Amino acid sequence: MMEEDMENGRSYQERPRTFSTVRSKSSIPLVFRLLMRINPRALVIFSLLVFSGVLYVGASTSPIVVFVFCICTLSLFFSLYLTKWVLAKDEGPPEMSEISDAIRDGAEGFFRTQYGTISKMACILAFVILGIYLFRTTTPQQEASGLGRATSAYITVASFLLGALCSGIAGFVGMWVSVRANVRVSSAARRSAREALQIAVRAGGFSAIVVVCMAVFGVAILYSVFYVWLGVDAPGSMKVTDLPLLLVGYGFGASFVALFAQLGGGIYTKAADVGADLVGKVEQGIPEDDPRNPAVIADLVGDNVGDCAARGADLFESIAAEIISAMILGGTMAQRCKIEDPSGFILFPLVVHSFDLVVSSVGILSIRGTRDSGLISPIEDPMSIMQKGYSVTIMLAVVTFGVSTRWLLYTEQAPSAWLNFALCGLVGIITAYAFVWISKYYTDYKHEPVRLLALSSSTGHGTNIIAGVSLGLESTALPVLVISVAIISAYWLGQTSGLVDESGNPTGGLFGTAVATMGMLSTAGYVLTMDMFGPIADNAGGIVEMSQQPESVREITDVLDAVGNTTKATTKGFAIGSAALASFLLFSAYMDEVASFAQLPFKEVDIAVPEIFVGGLLGSMLIFLFSAWACSAVGKTAQEVVNEVRRQFIERPGIMDYKEKPDYGRCVAIVASASLREMIRPGALAIISPMAVGVIFRILGHSTGQPLLGAKVVASMLMFATVAGILMALFLNTAGGAWDNAKKYIETGALGGKGSESHKAAVTGDTVGDPFKDTAGPSLHVLIKMLATITLVMAPIFL
Repeated sequence: MMEEDMENGRSYQERPRTFSTVRSKSSIPLVFRLLMRINPRALVIFSLLVFSGVLYVGASTSPIVVFVFCICTLSLFFSLYLTKWVLAKDEGPPEMSEISDAIRDGAEGFFRTQYGTISKMACILAFVILGIYLFRTTTPQQEASGLGRATSAYITVASFLLGALCSGIAGFVGMWVSVRANVRVSSAARRSAREALQIAVRAGGFSAIVVVCMAVFGVAILYSVFYVWLGVDAPGSMKVTDLPLLLVGYGFGASFVALFAQLGGGIYTKAADVGADLVGKVEQGIPEDDPRNPAVIADLVGDNVGDCAARGADLFESIAAEIISAMILGGTMAQRCKIEDPSGFILFPLVVHSFDLVVSSVGILSIRGTRDSGLISPIEDPMSIMQKGYSVTIMLAVVTFGVSTRWLLYTEQAPSAWLNFALCGLVGIITAYAFVWISKYYTDYKHEPVRLLALSSSTGHGTNIIAGVSLGLESTALPVLVISVAIISAYWLGQTSGLVDESGNPTGGLFGTAVATMGMLSTAGYVLTMDMFGPIADNAGGIVEMSQQPESVREITDVLDAVGNTTKATTKGFAIGSAALASFLLFSAYMDEVASFAQLPFKEVDIAVPEIFVGGLLGSMLIFLFSAWACSAVGKTAQEVVNEVRRQFIERPGIMDYKEKPDYGRCVAIVASASLREMIRPGALAIISPMAVGVIFRILGHSTGQPLLGAKVVASMLMFATVAGILMALFLNTAGGAWDNAKKYIETGALGGKGSESHKAAVTGDTVGDPFKDTAGPSLHVLIKMLATITLVMAPIFL
């Protein structure tokens, strides 16, 4: 029927259409609505006053902090330039704008509801933290500095709430730009593939720069305010080397929001995707993103709330946790080595990520549009263009990292130490590149693994599933080898840096690993740009399909979408690698924290002790149970979507002939409510488990004369959970990405193309992989870091 309409000069887009919204009131956060009501001149004056106050506080702390503030401010202006550039592009014909508006309403409506729920849970948890800190013991350092329990409690709670707020804003920024850029990419695809690529990259770049900038700005402002307010380094006050421990709440707040954002958004996007594919592609035989599918709008909304909003919060949390853990280890090492001015070692992570903003901005600008129209040539495909930008970013990152180490890590006690730490950063940068390459190899259909997976589809659904599972399991080997080499190399370089404690023992090993982690994340801005590119390109393809654009336009968006699948997979691998290194650092900080509170040595965890071994088992079990509940949540919600889509096709037979309108809003509402309901159980499991285990074994330890048993069992739980979580996340992310691109490969015309039996088997594999790669997998690496931060914050209750 559609072909007949097109032949007669009539298209579906000419028929009156309305897309139901789920927004009952403004979904813009209250803070932004209040700012929009302020007179522009007054707002400018107020902003200048705030910036002047921030600069004054920074100047009272360290010139290094002033440098960080200036770079962050310039980066914010650059992000505004990117926003203006993207929004200046046209939105195409009215039918495109109509679809984009429906996606925007759904995404912003769900965001408002989801983050309203998360904010309530965050407030409850803040009261719990306050109660724990008000009744906990204090460390000798806190007693010496006069920092009482009440002050410490309020500082931790304020840091937690600020981290949660900034994480929420990071998620909102990611979603805000994606729902406005998608239609502009669709419109640009009618003219040039290169122009569409550039718009998608710059839109993702805006979000990435803001996320990194907020993470750095937030930690720097907290550090400066605490430094000035507490009179750090003044006689009788706190030492600067102990100050980073007060920032742990900020990382915990960021982790808390990121976990629930990733869970809720992941359940939403994959439940809608699975429901749309199972009924639309498999049962009805209609194309992906076909306007006749009632779940298509929910699917497109899910790309924004799951891949943009959630990923923005995720990377924000990764950067914040890495900065804080590295600051803690830098301060600890400087204290042990009696370094006269430890500020360089403490503030080094902030400077590294300030340079990250600069080099990532250059990488984003290196991708330019051309006046050439049509498909991007095979010689210069989108992936190669983006890799060139990544190569530019990496080369600049190597240079700026060397400059940073010479500037901040040079000390007369060990004149060559800065060079060792520069090499640690190089190890981290190489590790990041290796992770991106490995993920690309296992998920891009230009390489053998995905093509073999696609070939397995030709013999049926079962062989496709078997091949996908085996590919995912195999893909864990190379990343683990890379992480192992990176940790050992960085630790050895740190140990041989020449920095020793009062007894002459080398002390730079852990800090060397921290520097390697910073090196890995020194290009985080560009990596996040590539990640945000994926859902924007996916949405653009959906808009093109729904608005019935010519096949040549859809071919362009299909190419961009396939590349987006690969970039999403590579950035997930990057995030897992950084999570592994950051968790290792936070684990070391946790052991130091426990030793400070207990005033007892805590340097090792003996898994030969039965209780501690049980803690490890519980940590591994937590990973599997969490993954099961996350996948189950997608399955339950997808069942509701499938039933609704089937009902509409049965009760409205005219949908297939374009004579009746699908009820898109009904599917959006079903997915939104179900995803919010289903995210609670796995999220609560992640928060309650370590606290419950620690308290139970603390009681058992006190009754058996083992005062550190609770803390040791939690440490074992954290170690095993990190190891199991890394492997599980690698398996889930890679298998899911490979299944998705195997389907894309067949859709290019290979093995029978769309509608063939091979394609149907590949769709089944993609459906199985959906909750793997976009719900359970991404949530796991957030879970790993949240477990590390929650144990660090809750350490007093384990003693």
